[in-house]
Amino acid sequence: MALPPPDPQFVLRGTSAAVHTLHFSCGGQEPDVPVLFSGSENGFIHVWNLETHRADTALDGHGRKSVYRVETMGGKNRLLSQGRDQRICLWDLAEGRTSVTDSVFTENVGFCRCSLLKVAEGRWLMATAAKALEEVQVLELPSKTSVCTLKPEVGAKLGMPMCLKLWQLNCGSQPLLLAGYEDGSVVLWNLSMGKALSQLVCHQEPVMSLDFDSEKAKGISGSSEKVLSIWSLNEQQNLQVYKTHKLVNAGISDITIRPDKKILATAGWDHRIRIFGWKKLKPLAVLDYHTATIHCVCFSDHKNPSGRLLAAGSKDHRISIWSIYTQT
Repeated sequence: MALPPPDPQFVLRGTSAAVHTLHFSCGGQEPDVPVLFSGSENGFIHVWNLETHRADTALDGHGRKSVYRVETMGGKNRLLSQGRDQRICLWDLAEGRTSVTDSVFTENVGFCRCSLLKVAEGRWLMATAAKALEEVQVLELPSKTSVCTLKPEVGAKLGMPMCLKLWQLNCGSQPLLLAGYEDGSVVLWNLSMGKALSQLVCHQEPVMSLDFDSEKAKGISGSSEKVLSIWSLNEQQNLQVYKTHKLVNAGISDITIRPDKKILATAGWDHRIRIFGWKKLKPLAVLDYHTATIHCVCFSDHKNPSGRLLAAGSKDHRISIWSIYTQT
């Protein structure tokens, strides 16, 4: 008999708005107590202490416009955030500071979360939806130098980029970008050539979220439909449909593969988090706690496996924290 799904380990309250993005930072001096960052619809970024279950800091840098991306850049004191004010902000949080040190004005009106990739010590690539609706801009940080602008071919009709994932096979190899578009396509871009290597129609509706496992050359995407699409990348850099998985209820806001590549989590419009095995997409659990759409899911990666966590943020203003790590 299947075990009943667990209850959340604890719940974080106090954002007083819908939670749109989450990010664990597990580096630093105390590896076993990760910090959780959340970004909310009211423009605040909260820095959560997972021992006290309270927010240590609330950062306000997006003019009360929704924050839909937060990520640390090498340690928990350097933070990147992206908001509906069309700005991407870089923060310095060392020694209790709460200041924006730099920002990029994207002039993009969509909800596409930017993607970060560390390419060298202190150097990052950032892909973000550009001012022109179908384009993606890639910058180097912290210099903000433009690397390339990725434009679909004339007549491609991909629509707006909806989700982005920068990746590279290993350190030193060419960075590549996977982009999910409004027309349901996933496109693989070569940044150095500035051109599309492969395109695959994965969904009938806009691609809401995707994640990619570069070791297995396999990715997964979700949309407003009742389908998860699993696709792979062959040696010729061509995207192919690997399989699809039918969902009970429509609508996926976010998908994330756990760093150990064993399981993945989806954030559902049906208020539920679903856990799948990544190898065969076997459904493992349905976590049912929230009372509204779940916007984001995020795994921690701190050193002690038994302490690793899953966080989910919802329109109901709450963040649920789950411990679903098994030793198998």
